[in-house]
Amino acid sequence: MLRKIRISLASLFFAGITLLFLDFTGTLHHWLGWMAKIQFLPAVLALNAVAIALLAVLTLAFGRIYCSVVCPLGVMQDIIARLNRRKNKYSCSKALSWLRYAMLALMVAAFAAGIGSAVALLDPYGSYGRIASNLLQPLWLWGNNALARLAESADSYAFYGADVWLKGMPTFLIAAATFAVVGALAWKNGRTYCNTVCPVGTTLSFLARYSFLKIHFDEEKCRKCSKCSKNCKAACIDYTTHTVDYSRCVVCGNCIGNCNFGALRYGLNARHGSGIQREGRDNGGQAESIDRGKRSFLIASALATTAAMAQEKKKVDGGLAKIEDKVAPARQTPLTPPGSLSADNMARHCTGCQLCVAECPNGVLRPSADLMKLMQPAMSFERGYCRPECTRCSELCPTGAIKPITPAEKSATQMGHAVWLKKNCIPLTDGVKCGNCARHCPTGAIEMVPSDEKDDSSVKIPVVNEARCIGCGACENLCPARPFSAIYVEGHEVHRSI
Repeated sequence: MLRKIRISLASLFFAGITLLFLDFTGTLHHWLGWMAKIQFLPAVLALNAVAIALLAVLTLAFGRIYCSVVCPLGVMQDIIARLNRRKNKYSCSKALSWLRYAMLALMVAAFAAGIGSAVALLDPYGSYGRIASNLLQPLWLWGNNALARLAESADSYAFYGADVWLKGMPTFLIAAATFAVVGALAWKNGRTYCNTVCPVGTTLSFLARYSFLKIHFDEEKCRKCSKCSKNCKAACIDYTTHTVDYSRCVVCGNCIGNCNFGALRYGLNARHGSGIQREGRDNGGQAESIDRGKRSFLIASALATTAAMAQEKKKVDGGLAKIEDKVAPARQTPLTPPGSLSADNMARHCTGCQLCVAECPNGVLRPSADLMKLMQPAMSFERGYCRPECTRCSELCPTGAIKPITPAEKSATQMGHAVWLKKNCIPLTDGVKCGNCARHCPTGAIEMVPSDEKDDSSVKIPVVNEARCIGCGACENLCPARPFSAIYVEGHEVHRSI
């Protein structure tokens, strides 16, 4: 029963988190966004006291069920391990405490130093997010025929054109490497990654040692058949000494399910009145019946999914000329989304899970290629611009890297300002009228003025009022100049209010 409950709940959480990353309609985050916000490291970074307290209480009550039920990377390992159906394939091993604590210390040091890319590499939720966004979402979209642009050669949801594709390649390679390494470890040894590398698992292990409910041996019933040890993915059960390393046990229930003699049970400690001593004996040699009611909990989740069909749009002008793809400008200061407050806040709180990248409806967010901020979202406007009414990334960010904001607050947040490049402007290079940037600026920060102050009939060029510009990128995206726009957005290290 314990194993069945664990599998049922883990399936719900894993399906919900995966659908959240695969969602291209923007509707599921209203229903499933809480699943991302209760992940351990995002909750800590967001200072989500309710989620942190909930996870701590669950761990103290039931053990490391977070790792086997809530964490998507942990559930993914269980799925891969299950695909290798060879029985009795595991064995007990000593805990590599030096490696576990070293990885935890590395993550803490990286966070203190503001090296967001290192924190992102070690976060299990962020690692699974990158796997889902980079490896699974393109397949999901292709299978649903949701976006016709997927038919364009190797382009996928995040890699638009050669320039953007190359910028997204590092994150794609990291996601593929993470899947390969974690998958190989899970295939061969089960939960090796969780119990030797993952800093979240190490943190929870401090509480799991003192959990209220644990796996216990009844030595009188045990025949030392070794099935419990050979089926323990966490390699934490030593059948020869009838001991369980509770710091590594993820309460999967495999040991109980494979014991033919009823020598294992999940219940209270002796000091909590269960009648079973630390080694697993009962006080009077009598085995208590398993109290199934105390080892189960119910979590309900509602899943809703919709599909949206996008009409195919061919990249042609008048049915004849192929339009050249835009190329991102070399910004001196990268742009971060409204609500992120500053580049420093983004770097310190983002785990690079790619949820905002996957959910951005305008194709503005994509993984950064900066080594110090690798995998964290950066903004660019080759495929769209940051519409003032859209606040989706701020609504679903689980770590607090992007704070929740309203459309009104977003419209008053200056994340950058537009810069005009005279050498690329079509009215000057081709002698034609344009004004696209001024017509589409949502704040009216761009005005068209005569290029010759003495001649009012001269072609008009844009002038930017930096005090009114919010850096949304509409001007850069809609500028007809190719491949480089004649106007682009330069970012601000710290966002301003206007």
